[in-house]
Amino acid sequence: MRAPTPQDPQALGFERIQYTKRDQRATVVINRPEVLNALDFQTLREMGRAFEDAAWDDGVAVLVLTGAGDRAFCTGADLREQEGFLQTPRAYWKWMGAFIEAHDRLRNIGKPTIARLNGLTVGGGNEFNLACDLAVAAEDVVIRHVGPARGSVPAAGATQWLPLVIGDRRAREVLFLCEEFTAHQALAWGWVNRVVPRDQLDAAVDGVVTKLIHKLPEVTRYTKQQLNFWRDLSWHLTVGHARDWLTLHAGAAETYEGITAFLEKRPVDYAGIRRRLAEGGSTEFLWGPYTRTCPACGAEALPAHFRYCGECGAALPDSGSRGG
Repeated sequence: MRAPTPQDPQALGFERIQYTKRDQRATVVINRPEVLNALDFQTLREMGRAFEDAAWDDGVAVLVLTGAGDRAFCTGADLREQEGFLQTPRAYWKWMGAFIEAHDRLRNIGKPTIARLNGLTVGGGNEFNLACDLAVAAEDVVIRHVGPARGSVPAAGATQWLPLVIGDRRAREVLFLCEEFTAHQALAWGWVNRVVPRDQLDAAVDGVVTKLIHKLPEVTRYTKQQLNFWRDLSWHLTVGHARDWLTLHAGAAETYEGITAFLEKRPVDYAGIRRRLAEGGSTEFLWGPYTRTCPACGAEALPAHFRYCGECGAALPDSGSRGG
């Protein structure tokens, strides 16, 4: 078998990321500053391809992952793309597959990786931070997760890795309270390795890169493989379940409320969601389970709280309060 041939980054034709290789260093920049470097399907696919190329290129000793601009490292899933999954939730399975593949290629790249945190690091962005071996952050960076607050995408990566990195109780605080954590707090918890003034960020990253280049490559690769044991174990035991659970809930009421509230720039209606549950309803369906039949035209599988038939428009018998 012929060994894989590393590619010229320009020949790969990336549109969502910038990928460069120079002086034994590969750099992947999530290049979507207009949406705070949020992750869509194409971005994840391009990241995975770049990580694969860097893994195969023996001229690359270190990979640096960062975001374009100075506002965000990465803010997780692109919620405008996620809005489409409200209509076709099963398609989320493919999106999550690209997310998993990019993570696996990054974590198993066979050489050290550095997250250069240059701005907001949120949700899936923090999961890519955690997937890297080391992290250097500008001192004004904030890190957070927002799944239970926004209802969009619960963590899949942070739930496995944050307890290993910062401890179980701290991880629960991060993931349940959804509050912002400063770079200095992250440093104190061991969440990042270096915190520097913004104008020193590149110099600090360059310094770590230089130190890593001057190490034995095979010994480093094996060390990384062994260090990955607990992360790999927890990830592979749970991420398949997360992929299916997230797919099944991509069109659920909580997801719908979280995404539409974000897009409409309004608060999430937490009280309304909890009221549904208190009234015996469910948040699995926007308009209730598909249990009704229209007495006029015989249409079946109508949502339990529809007032009118979606086929013929006939009024349906009183179904009680809207709850779902």
